[in-house]
Amino acid sequence: MPEFAIVRTVADLRAQVGAWKRSGQRVALVPTMGALHEGHLSLIALAKTRAERVVASVFVNPTQFGPNEDFDAYPRGEARDAELLAGAGCDLMFAPGVAEMYPQGFSTSISVTGVSEPLDGAARPGHFNGVATVVTKLLLQCGPDVAVFGEKDYQQLQVIKRLVRDLDIPVEIIGAPTSRLEDGLARSSRNAYLSETEREVAGRMNLALSEAVRRLKAGESVERVEATGRAALERAGFQRIDYFEVRNADDLSHPGPGTLSGPGRVLAAAVIGKTRLIDNMAVE
Repeated sequence: MPEFAIVRTVADLRAQVGAWKRSGQRVALVPTMGALHEGHLSLIALAKTRAERVVASVFVNPTQFGPNEDFDAYPRGEARDAELLAGAGCDLMFAPGVAEMYPQGFSTSISVTGVSEPLDGAARPGHFNGVATVVTKLLLQCGPDVAVFGEKDYQQLQVIKRLVRDLDIPVEIIGAPTSRLEDGLARSSRNAYLSETEREVAGRMNLALSEAVRRLKAGESVERVEATGRAALERAGFQRIDYFEVRNADDLSHPGPGTLSGPGRVLAAAVIGKTRLIDNMAVE
């Protein structure tokens, strides 16, 4: 097999990964939905420090999109994705079709309760069932030693860590720092939807999160920080705010009233134009 290759079936994926493992090489998996950008490439770079071989999956997963969400419009560009992955030193791109991932008669769903329920779980019913199911399949199909996910999707990362623990899947899950543009906007494939005016508004989410972290560290109450953050997003021009909340970092439970007493995360999701953006920041 050449230095970089594309496979489309589980059988071909397992054959190559099996050959690598038999030769004593560690394998890392970076799951993506394509439309790759520098944020994804930073995951590849991190994966390369943890394993000799890196597999990136490119699959726009229909089961994690709601009925009125952007599955059909989600940006796709396999040829460009392959070029970027090859240039980043990825060894293999797994690009299955929907029929390969969900063959006729497919009837199994993975549900992770608790950590999946607030925030995006409440705003996008069924979303994390789709995420948990496809990630479980990818981990079992590839059998990697490690798998890398971005912290921009922090709740997703916690859901995946929980399902791996609960199902005893033998893989190490690694969270990679959020990749940001110059004004602090988190890199996202959905940024391509933004008009010039909307792009300016989008950059202010980072400012609201940074200010919330500062206020929490200064001892301001959780409820006041949340209210101030929502107001900041409204003033910035976001048309709908799904949430701006402070959560405990480990299980995403709400810390309750008063000051934050341990490691936390401030998480936000808001809509500008037709684009829904999410972001989060750590409170150490």
